[in-house]
This record gives sequence, C-alpha cells and structure tokens, in this order.
Amino acid sequence: MDCNKDEATRALNLAEKKMEAKDFEGAKKFVLKAQKLFPGIDYIPYLLAVCEVHCSSGVTGLEDWYSILQVEVTADEASIKKQYRKLVLRLHPDKNKFAGAEAAFELIKEAHRTLSDSSKRSLYDMKRRTGILVSQPPSQHQTRKPPVKMQRAIPNSTNHSTVPSAPVNSWQQSVSQAQLPQNPFGLFVHFVV
Repeated sequence: MDCNKDEATRALNLAEKKMEAKDFEGAKKFVLKAQKLFPGIDYIPYLLAVCEVHCSSGVTGLEDWYSILQVEVTADEASIKKQYRKLVLRLHPDKNKFAGAEAAFELIKEAHRTLSDSSKRSLYDMKRRTGILVSQPPSQHQTRKPPVKMQRAIPNSTNHSTVPSAPVNSWQQSVSQAQLPQNPFGLFVHFVV
C-alpha cells in the first residue's frame, strides 16, 4: 500500500503544479487519480473542491452559478444554503491555502449571493435561458437555403442571344447560354441558383 500512497502523493504534487499554472482541468484529473490510488490522504477533498469550482465556472462569460455551487437548477433555498456552507468550509482561505482557493471562494460567494436572493435568481435564470438559446447550434429550419431566383434575359436584336448578367451573390451560379431553353414568346429564361 505504500507504493500506492507514494504514487498518490506524486499525482497530488503534479496536481498542485497544474493548479499554480491555472490548469484546473488537468489538476482535477491528477487529484482524481490520487484519490483512486489512495483515498486516505486528508487534503484531497480541498484540492478537488478548488478544481471543481474552477472547472464549472467555465470561460463563456456567463458563469453557471448552479454548477459552481454543485446544485440542481430546481434546488430550493435550503439545499443551496447547505451546499454553500459545505463549500465554504472547504474553500475558505484560512483553511485552504492551495492555488486558486481564494478565487474559488469568491466564486461560490457570488453564486450564493445570486441564487439566495429570489429577484436576482429569477433575473439570472432569464439571462441563463437566453444565453443557452443563443449558444445552441441553429436548427434545420434556420439553415435552409434561400429561394431560387428567376431572371428574365433580354434578347439581343441581332443574334437572339441573351445579355450576360453578373451573379449577385457568391452562392448563385448561372446556367450557360447553351443550356437556356427558349419559350414560345421568343425570350430566353434562365434560372439562377
């Protein structure tokens, strides 16, 4: 078991280096590996709490306060308060001296401040819903092609050929004059796709 403890300690040292370099995703992998190798190390939950808060904060510009506090969107005020207190005990700067702990503590304070106030929470939920809708890929009906435009060619008086027209957009392709059908009125019609 000592070899597992040594490997776990080495993984935790690598995790601390990753945290100092602000690579919390990589640090989380090493912390989880150390926890799997030797779960008896007492400061693993502190490292893991810092990594989880920073990983869930994201880089989208709109923080997901629910994932930072690690609660469901439908969580009530009591469960939010309970989870906040649990995270405060692990992330308070007096108890957790690891890199990123103070920033994680500030994130959970802001998350609790937003989610515990009902008016701020409803405003945040509205912003969150619109942020999710904007970030989703467009659906099929939004990516359909524009309609086909018809252009009528004006016949030339001398040789009954059409006057070439320049394409309006880059997505339009014109049909060559040899492929133009002649209608009964003596005008050439071609389709621009």
